Amino acid sequence: METEKELLDKIVDGDRTAMRRFYDRYAGYAMATSRRYIPDYDAAQDIVQDSFVKCFTNIGKFKYMGEGSLKGWFLRIVSNAAIDYVKKQSGLCFTDEFPETDYDDVDEADVEDVPLDVINEFIGQLPVGYRAVFNLYVFEKKSHKEIAQQLNIKENSSASQFSRAKKMLARMINDFVKNNKQ
Repeated sequence: METEKELLDKIVDGDRTAMRRFYDRYAGYAMATSRRYIPDYDAAQDIVQDSFVKCFTNIGKFKYMGEGSLKGWFLRIVSNAAIDYVKKQSGLCFTDEFPETDYDDVDEADVEDVPLDVINEFIGQLPVGYRAVFNLYVFEKKSHKEIAQQLNIKENSSASQFSRAKKMLARMINDFVKNNKQ
């Protein structure tokens, strides 16, 4: 298998078969990233396709930093496109005030016996704001300060949304484990 650098050089030179290999190599990762933010399959697929177009259009601006940097750069394009889509479609807004819920008493979840696809489904069921902050923090490894800047919210709103998301996920996971014990 060719390295990212070899693939990148061929794409920059306009090699369409290299573009296809890039697509084949990263389409699954892109779809997984898009679906973390957008549960609707068709909308997530549109984001992926638009992201490939943006990637290929801007590939000449990419600065190669070693193996994995091209994939990371591309998945950031996907993530940012997904967040922009969510903002536009849902009228994403955040608040510093949260209603009391029965999730407040949940601290941890035992995820060892829960299939990954079930966990991803639960993430998709989170309210839009919780899901956006959770994904940015956990998967994109962004700080609450960075999330606040990207989503145009306060830093403590990001931290609160993340905390609520974790508790809601923990409740869903615990309920799943309890209902599937044999």
